[in-house]
Amino acid sequence: MTKDILSKLKKDKVSLVELQFTDFLGNVKSSTITLAQTKESLEKGTWFDGSSVEGFARIHESDMFLLPDANTYSLIPWRSDNGSSVARFICDVYLPNGKPFEGDPRYILKKTLAEAKKLGYGYFTGPELEFFLFPKDDQGKISVTSSGNNSYFVFSLDKTYEIKREMIRDLEAMGILVEMAHYEVANNQHEIDIRYDNALKTADNAITLKYTLKSVAAKHGFYASFMPKPIFGVNGSGMHTHQSLFKNNQNAFFSKTDKYRLSKLAYHFLAGQLKHVKSISAILSPTVNSYKRLTPGYEAPAYICWARKNRSALIRVPQVLDDKPQATRLELRCPDPSANPYLVFAAMLKSGLDGIKNKMSCPNPVEEDVYSFDNVKLKKYYINQLPASLDEALLEMAKSNLVRELLGEYTFQRYLETKKEEWNSFRIAVTDWEKNRYLETV
Repeated sequence: MTKDILSKLKKDKVSLVELQFTDFLGNVKSSTITLAQTKESLEKGTWFDGSSVEGFARIHESDMFLLPDANTYSLIPWRSDNGSSVARFICDVYLPNGKPFEGDPRYILKKTLAEAKKLGYGYFTGPELEFFLFPKDDQGKISVTSSGNNSYFVFSLDKTYEIKREMIRDLEAMGILVEMAHYEVANNQHEIDIRYDNALKTADNAITLKYTLKSVAAKHGFYASFMPKPIFGVNGSGMHTHQSLFKNNQNAFFSKTDKYRLSKLAYHFLAGQLKHVKSISAILSPTVNSYKRLTPGYEAPAYICWARKNRSALIRVPQVLDDKPQATRLELRCPDPSANPYLVFAAMLKSGLDGIKNKMSCPNPVEEDVYSFDNVKLKKYYINQLPASLDEALLEMAKSNLVRELLGEYTFQRYLETKKEEWNSFRIAVTDWEKNRYLETV
């Protein structure tokens, strides 16, 4: 494998190589090496200081190394020209003793996928990342405006159409198959969907998509923002994620005899996610701003229930034709694109597997618009709500043995600490809303 990759690097005229990984917040980190250093990096890894990365090692145990995954090799189109190219690898993080670093988000997903594999299953996901394209002025300041297109799937040939064409071209040059791109409901809001695949690959692709879109947008004087709710009063951006388990190349969620075409296994999996979703909410929706998206009326779920046609439900079961059983899937609608996809998919899978292992019973579907339910009706249908704030989500997470096992004790505590700091910073800040509301009235 190393020999083949080195040959490809020379053929592609690569002069520099970016070694990429993420911190537990989902931020892409990178270290650059030359072509001459690549062989040793592929075989033995490249050392770096882990103490400078959020959620990684403490200062007295900072030595770590990056081991490139040869399967993630690609050129970076906007950094390459005919004379010289820049390539990238996504890396796994290791400790000096040669063991995987347990706080590496990619390792956490790989560990959870191995748990599913022990049970005989492969986990596939398809994330739908929504984002806003905001123009920058002559001084480089982002204009967060609600002007622009305002229609779902509108046909438009404005400047953002050409930007998206370039985004798709660069994504496909990096080996990512784009299935669809379109305008979303809010002004300046867009969506690009990538091919359904095994969860590790789609997590790699989701990370790649985010920094690709930001890079291409910047070239055109725009900023691609994955902030969940940048504008009050309009739809926020989600990362609805389709998911299914496969066994022996067959979709284990499919049953021809069931009304919803779901197997018993799928119902157990669904029940596990419904049970644990409050505990994993701080991973799926990880920012203060995330919970301003998860409010009734903007096509974002606020209530814990499932259905087929009801888009106010937390988990939706898309229609499946009998002659296409491989397409059977569950769509979880609460994750947003500010989250780390490695941790999101790992948390989703861990919750579903717990439902399977314990043969959890699934509640009945709710096909009515849950946003219109009053408290009496919510109680009648046994419908709980998602956490209403990051603070509530962290309280739920802190009680969860499942999340503690998922992340490992060190990362579990560091994640809680980091996010509590974020919440406290928000909690004590004095906002413009407060000044407008109280400054002259109290």
